[in-house]
Amino acid sequence: MKLLVGVSGASGSAYAVALLREAVRLGCDVHAVFSRWGAEVLRLECGLDPEDFPDVDLHDPDEMSAPPASGSTLYDGMVILPCSMHTLACTAHGMSFNLLQRAAGVMLKEKRTLVLVPRETPLSVVHLENMLTLARAGALILPASPAFYHKPRDLNALVNQVAGKVLNALGLQQDLFPAWSAPEGRSRAGAGGGREKPAG
Repeated sequence: MKLLVGVSGASGSAYAVALLREAVRLGCDVHAVFSRWGAEVLRLECGLDPEDFPDVDLHDPDEMSAPPASGSTLYDGMVILPCSMHTLACTAHGMSFNLLQRAAGVMLKEKRTLVLVPRETPLSVVHLENMLTLARAGALILPASPAFYHKPRDLNALVNQVAGKVLNALGLQQDLFPAWSAPEGRSRAGAGGGREKPAG
């Protein structure tokens, strides 16, 4: 898979690190665009620079003539992780102030897979309406909301669950977290919290 990863300036850089490393491990042809603030947050939260991913093909966010700016570049999918509300709003309304936003618009117009991973709370009506606009346009909104059924032992397990969920959304097999299975001796319906009807 030829994958484009956009990293914008929201908190949650660890999610991007986990995704990039696992996508490379899975043998994907990984390209990335870090916005200016995406790179800054990566340094602040993870102590890393975009150049610390030697197996990822990096594109300058200010280079609007780079391959991701054109629909003739055939990426199989794009993920923006984390997706700031600014980047989400620009994408929802067709505005491109950098290569990351332009590439997202290209994915929408070409009807290719675009996954947006917002990490913001609480969400205003404006945020929600922008997400709905993007969902209607064909994007998949995948909030950074880690699950707990796999009994995470540490922060890395929570981060990996979100990154793994994104990879699943792209149709990739991943080993970052296990698939759900009902506890032994209980049905899936019972595990879902359903109540039994009272006798009589």
